[in-house]
Amino acid sequence: MIEVVSLAKRFGDVRALDGVDFSAGDGRITGLLGPNGAGKSTCLRILSTVLGPDAGTARIGGVDVTAAPLEVRRLIGVLPHNAGLYPQLTARENIEYYGRLHGLDGKRLRARVDALVERLGLGAIADRKAKGFSQGERTKVALARAMVHAPRHVLLDEPTAGLDVMATRELRDWLRELRADGCCVLLSSHVMQEIEALVDEIVIIASGRIAARGTPEALSARYPGLSLEEIFVEAVRSISP
Repeated sequence: MIEVVSLAKRFGDVRALDGVDFSAGDGRITGLLGPNGAGKSTCLRILSTVLGPDAGTARIGGVDVTAAPLEVRRLIGVLPHNAGLYPQLTARENIEYYGRLHGLDGKRLRARVDALVERLGLGAIADRKAKGFSQGERTKVALARAMVHAPRHVLLDEPTAGLDVMATRELRDWLRELRADGCCVLLSSHVMQEIEALVDEIVIIASGRIAARGTPEALSARYPGLSLEEIFVEAVRSISP
């Protein structure tokens, strides 16, 4: 489970997060929505221990992200918006490197990498250097790298960016498998179709604050007659300056 409690973060005069509270449960996919600059990426960076909060706290699997960041990193798989692959390493080498950082080696590491290469359809590029990859190929390798240690908490920042239709469908199927396996999945996306197809809970952030949250059914009841896109617009308008 991921718990965010009164989380606050400033960058100079900009208040990126202003007392954000929400939770993401195990065995569920939680969608983090918001306009550009709303604070989504800042929140994900704090959860992934890249940034520290100015106030408030966050816990992943009961572990405080500030008090025990190394332990938190063992619990999470992170797909950042920028894949950040090592260009001179092959796809397989990129994945293996992160596996070793997480303590995997030998047959266990090879078996895990082989399984991810097959599951994500990376066979054709597995032994090619990453410097020539398309955006979609980079995203899939970065996702395999994030999942190499089989984390129970998964943080995804716009995971389908650059993927074609077939790859997007495959990724959605895998996320559903992770949910069925009891993983806690938190993803940010601007694609309403993706959110509607996947999520069990929705958290909408605007101007660094929570504009709305709840299940799709609860939000539909709160905003009767509106589509998810229209609900998003109304929620953001209600809190934006």
